[in-house]
Amino acid sequence: MSLTDLLGDVPVIPVLTIADPGIAVPLAEALVRGGLPVLEITMRTPAALDAVHRIAKAVPAAIPGVGTLTAAAEFAAARDAGARFAVSPGFTPALADAADALPWLPGIATASEAMAARQAGYRLLKFFPAEAMGGIAVLQALAGPFPDLGFCPTGGIGPGNAPAYLALDNVACVGGSWPAPAAALAAGDWARVESLATDASGLRRRLAE
Repeated sequence: MSLTDLLGDVPVIPVLTIADPGIAVPLAEALVRGGLPVLEITMRTPAALDAVHRIAKAVPAAIPGVGTLTAAAEFAAARDAGARFAVSPGFTPALADAADALPWLPGIATASEAMAARQAGYRLLKFFPAEAMGGIAVLQALAGPFPDLGFCPTGGIGPGNAPAYLALDNVACVGGSWPAPAAALAAGDWARVESLATDASGLRRRLAE
């Protein structure tokens, strides 16, 4: 299945940093109930792959993936844990060579990087770090020379600016951590997570109205 098929029309991909794998399943269940089934679990903690494995086994409606993938060997480890896609903050030929293991969303921050990823066959790219690199103005500028590319901007995006990003024709979705704030995870406040996910999942629908 392609990355576009996996993402569907979900407007927001929650970016999750999970230190305790014991919260993985209730967290995923809350996000799925709120309408955000596509989950990016970052490879920033030792618990990441365990969290992916637990979600893949126990939450069939979820689509778990790994984020912050920076080494080629991580593709196979992520796939074996049950990840269904992978996300990287950047793009390298070595990662592209290993990406057959999983549908891959490579990251870019410049026009040159977009050209390299496009030449390698990628048409959907992560724009990271979005706000720090110029945000909406840069994405509007990239639309001219790259009309066939779509972007998932991530980095500095929250409920206040996500609608403006999603209004751009070349933005397929956005990534952000706000649907699952650290305080809610620490408290096990899954009702709060579900409420935030419900709000986030409605962004595309409200834009279309």
